[in-house]
Amino acid sequence: MSFNKIIIVGNLGRDPELKYTPQGQSVCEFSVATSEKRKDGSGEVKEETTWFKVSCWGRLAEVASQYLSKGRQVYIEGRLRTREWTDKEGKSRTSLEVFGSDLQLLGSRNDSQSNNDSNSAKPSVKTAKAAQQPTSKPSIDDLDDSVTEDDIPF
Repeated sequence: MSFNKIIIVGNLGRDPELKYTPQGQSVCEFSVATSEKRKDGSGEVKEETTWFKVSCWGRLAEVASQYLSKGRQVYIEGRLRTREWTDKEGKSRTSLEVFGSDLQLLGSRNDSQSNNDSNSAKPSVKTAKAAQQPTSKPSIDDLDDSVTEDDIPF
């Protein structure tokens, strides 16, 4: 038996980018930053940030592109996969990417919104599973506003 699972809780570094394959499959890509503070040998606190490239497919991609935005805190669950590509200089490169399978929006409704956008509706917490997506686009009426940050198990 083998197992490949990663859980990331962090903030989006840029707005998600929704694209479509030639076959019409939707894919959404975005970056997530996580930070942790550590003391170095001299006792000075250092903050270390790790960036993750995330891609979501199908219905989850559409949900991510609709509700995520730069700065928004998010929970991503998925698996790591290796991507091979060729850079501009013709060198073969390899990178790790998170293939998202579960997504939860975290934080308050106004975390990533500017003052000019404060009247638009965004969910406080929204879960979307890649394998169990409805065929219609989500509406704000579909969201469960009774879920709060206190309901999240971490």
